[in-house]
Amino acid sequence: MIKLDTELEGKRALYGEVCRLFGDHGLVIGGNWDFDQGMFDTTLYSDGGESIYLRLPFDVESGMLDEEDALLVFKTPFVIKHIANIGLDDEESPALATTGLDQFQSPEDKDAPIHQKTNWAVEGEQKVAALMDDMQFSQL
Repeated sequence: MIKLDTELEGKRALYGEVCRLFGDHGLVIGGNWDFDQGMFDTTLYSDGGESIYLRLPFDVESGMLDEEDALLVFKTPFVIKHIANIGLDDEESPALATTGLDQFQSPEDKDAPIHQKTNWAVEGEQKVAALMDDMQFSQL
């Protein structure tokens, strides 16, 4: 994981506004969220089972995440690399196979070493800077 040096940390914005703008920049809310925290993700690189992601974590300061007017406060953005398990699942479940729910496996490595760290840090920081240029953040 590479923590990024950006101006985003500590900034506040409304969930509805962030979703629209971040969506325009290819970021979506990640699947591992709940009503008081989450992160926006985008893929910086993907080849075979290897993917490098930019993640923008946040806490919900007021409201709940599924509300347009929930106030988010951003934490330190980071770049992370996943290596997918593209082989057969050794613990395959016949019940899951029958229902079609066995199509996803856990990553082989959720925080794999990242080569060319400086390049990925620069790319992530540039993407965050572009977001910052387009976003109105609360001064609360």
